[in-house]
Amino acid sequence: MTSADETTSPQRQKGLDMMSKVYGWEMSDGPGDFFAHTADQVFGEVWTREGLSVRDRRLILLGALAQAGQIDVAEIQAGAALSNGELTPEQLEEISLFLCYYVGWPLGTKMHFMFGNVISKHEKTQQK
Repeated sequence: MTSADETTSPQRQKGLDMMSKVYGWEMSDGPGDFFAHTADQVFGEVWTREGLSVRDRRLILLGALAQAGQIDVAEIQAGAALSNGELTPEQLEEISLFLCYYVGWPLGTKMHFMFGNVISKHEKTQQK
């Protein structure tokens, strides 16, 4: 969890804490309106709502990112899911096959190869 200082609002701290939980690394405050909306609204409100777990939200997000062809952003999510123990390598492989039928073979294939790279990186870090 991040530590609040006297300039961090409770809403911002809530968002930073959730960002740290979602991505698995310490998240510090950032400048500007874009970061403020990301931390305060996306992570401080949407990701903290009851009803879905972080894993559930991540699965939904991976599907949406696959459909949009946002493989680079999906890579961050897949790596965090592995690091946080939310998904296994086998589950990521199954997700890519499943997605092929719903987002199309070309996008599903991109996800498949990206997941393979993420899994390889994850396995290398686990061996250290």
